[in-house]
Amino acid sequence: WLKVRRVSALPFFGAHFSPLRSAAMGKVHGSLARAGKVKNQTPKVAKAEKKKVLTGRAKKRFTFNRRFVSIVKGGPKRGPNSNMK
Repeated sequence: WLKVRRVSALPFFGAHFSPLRSAAMGKVHGSLARAGKVKNQTPKVAKAEKKKVLTGRAKKRFTFNRRFVSIVKGGPKRGPNSNMK
């Protein structure tokens, strides 16, 4: 009798799903003993005091003034996060 060998259409992907092979593969992530290592090593910095965030009508007024009223005529256009003078 002839032995028929099954050939997978996707030889690279078919190998990953073998139940015999999954037990021999290595760990994916580190042990939980090292969890939070970097966060615990960083020095604690106190939060700086910030200006109160505008809401409602005041926020709309602020964004309108920033976009349309206080723009400088002439010169290259700059983005909203630009620090160039």
